[in-house]
Amino acid sequence: MELHAAGTQWAIATPHTVATEAGAVAFERGGNAVDAALVAAATLAVSYPHNCGVGGDLFALVQRPDGATIAINASGRAPAGVDPDALRARYGSAMPEEGPHSITVPGAVSGWAALHREGARLPWAEAFGPATALAYGGVAVTRSLSRALAEREEILAADPGMRDVFFHGGAPLPKGALFRQPALAATLERIASEGPSALYGGSISERYVAGLRAAGAPITVDDLAAHTADVLAPLSGRYRDLDVRVVPPNSQGFALLEMLALVERLGLDPDPLGPDAGVVALAFAAANRDRDHHLSDPETMRVHPSTLLDDGHLAGLADRIRDAVPATGAPPPRHGAGDTIAMVTADADGWAVSLIQSLWDSFGSAILEPETGIVAHDRGGCFTLEPGHPNEIAPGKRPFHTLMPVLVHRDGRLAAAAGSMGGASQPQINALNLIRAFDLGMGAGEAIGAPRWTVWGDPGTGVVRAEGSVPDGATSRFEEVGFGLDRLEDVDEAVGHAHMILTRPDGTFDVGSDPRADGGALAL
Repeated sequence: MELHAAGTQWAIATPHTVATEAGAVAFERGGNAVDAALVAAATLAVSYPHNCGVGGDLFALVQRPDGATIAINASGRAPAGVDPDALRARYGSAMPEEGPHSITVPGAVSGWAALHREGARLPWAEAFGPATALAYGGVAVTRSLSRALAEREEILAADPGMRDVFFHGGAPLPKGALFRQPALAATLERIASEGPSALYGGSISERYVAGLRAAGAPITVDDLAAHTADVLAPLSGRYRDLDVRVVPPNSQGFALLEMLALVERLGLDPDPLGPDAGVVALAFAAANRDRDHHLSDPETMRVHPSTLLDDGHLAGLADRIRDAVPATGAPPPRHGAGDTIAMVTADADGWAVSLIQSLWDSFGSAILEPETGIVAHDRGGCFTLEPGHPNEIAPGKRPFHTLMPVLVHRDGRLAAAAGSMGGASQPQINALNLIRAFDLGMGAGEAIGAPRWTVWGDPGTGVVRAEGSVPDGATSRFEEVGFGLDRLEDVDEAVGHAHMILTRPDGTFDVGSDPRADGGALAL
């Protein structure tokens, strides 16, 4: 589903058709880009339950009609009862990737509330109508959801809540089957009628916490009641004549700014499939290393992003890349592809939203709390148990976070709203899409649908994961600079799915949605 209309008044792209349509209806009912984003986000919490939900986190960038841009950080913190030494004794050097000790406070609902306060026209409760109807009435299993159920069948089957919703006759629901979530529908109704406080200290929190504590999680009602979303200034970087804006840490957004700055400083042919593709991959790997060494809760980061984006630091990285001196070999990072949704909206009044919400891995912690229907995320798995590391888990701390919405401006006007799922690869995916749109002149759909690759690790030990549609001429350049090659399907969700709105010179919108997802784009 994709429509590009002359004289566009609004645009939306999400990874699921029902969410895109729900957002379009919000526009038609008199809402703006904020309303459309909120309705679509709530709908995705029902229709894409492996990737996002009430039990996950959210980051967003919002452009107001006056051109000002704000960032929303709705990521949750580790419970106050977390004991790092006990976790090390149990798990060794790495945090668990699922289970009760991977669960942190869910921030998504607080992010929805912050988004609504920023300028929604429609009532708060109205945002939850489509989501609640789908949760009660059912929605079909998509290609992406079916794949996730098959990949995690064993661990999901061990959880009673998961079995009740996503299994039938002992087997995961197949593609096309209808699944219903009545407990989640009731939770959404409470959030709609009582506001976000229902989850953060109210009746939902009591039932949610009781279920998680019975499963062994240390989270408490007080942990939920203490949570707030932060509204703050975005982090901005310059790429050619563009101002690229991201959310500051604990988001990894600064890595995108670093990648683009290196591509420009090195004077590369930026074509991701062109003669300098191998060097572009080296630039991406260099920014990834900085992120992995330094990113954490901003209160514990020892190196500020401004230092990493400083001319001196960038010059040193560029010199090292020019000299083709491989960095100290490190294996690909543990934080993997991630299961996330990105979505974008914009309207002719000057509102624009790039929003990302996530459970982290498919189905997060693999625990569905049955009384509330909430799937608990496993964002705590992004902490490290390495003593003294800036990202070492600690009570009340926010983790290294992959979510990174993007807004781009030229001469003070919106040029693009962009975002992607893809875990640690999100900076690269956004860089590839922006380069294709602004350097190579591709439209939104063409840029997003083009053959994609991502770097994992460093030269010598790392790999480039390349779709089968990436030509051999490009993949040979990755191998020339020291990367192994991991060939994927021609169009593969493993390299994320992205969405983008571009503003044409006449002010209308060009919108694209990723063929790797189950969604679409609409503009009117």
